Amino acid sequence: MIYLQLFYTFFLIGLFGFGGGYAMISMIQGEVVTNHHWMSMGEFTDIVAVSQMTPGPIGINSATYVGYTSVVNAGGAHWMGILGSATATFAVVLPSFILMLLISKFLMQYKNHPAVEHVFLGLRPAVVGLLAAASLLLMTSENFSTPKESPWQFCISVAIFLLTLVACQIYKMNPIRVLIFCALVGILLF
Repeated sequence: MIYLQLFYTFFLIGLFGFGGGYAMISMIQGEVVTNHHWMSMGEFTDIVAVSQMTPGPIGINSATYVGYTSVVNAGGAHWMGILGSATATFAVVLPSFILMLLISKFLMQYKNHPAVEHVFLGLRPAVVGLLAAASLLLMTSENFSTPKESPWQFCISVAIFLLTLVACQIYKMNPIRVLIFCALVGILLF
C-alpha cells in the first residue's frame, strides 16, 4: 500500500513542482512530514542535506532517499526500502518525461504565441514563491538552533547565513568558495 501512496504523492510533486528541485523541497516536506507522517522533520532535514551533497538534482535525490526512509520507517526490510526508492524516483521523474515529450512537439511551433508567453510569465512568480518556501522551510531549529537552546549556535548560524548572502549577492563570490569557507567556519566554531 505504501508503494502506491509513494507513487501517487511523488507523481503529483513531479507534475506540479515547477522551478526545479529546490522548489520541490517544500512540497516534499509538506507531503512526507506533515500529511503522511512518513518521517520526522529532523529526518527530512538530514535527507535534504544528503541530497544536496550527492550528485544529481536535489528533487530526485530527495525522492530517492524519502522513498527508502518511508518504507523502512513503516517497518519494511532493506530491500523493500530500495523498492520504495525506485518507486518514488520513477514517480517524480515520470511527469517531466511525459510533459517534455508532449511539449517538445508543440513548443517550437507555438513558442511565440501570446497565450504561451503569458503562461510562462505567470509561472515565474510561482517559481520564486516555491524557492522562497524551500528557503524558509530550512530555517528551522534543527539548522539554526534557537536563542534559548543555544545562543552561541543561533548567533553563529545567523551570522554565517548573512555573510553568505552578502558574499553571493553583493560581492558575487564563487559559491564553491563560499561553501568551503562556511564549512571551515562551522568546523572551527561548532
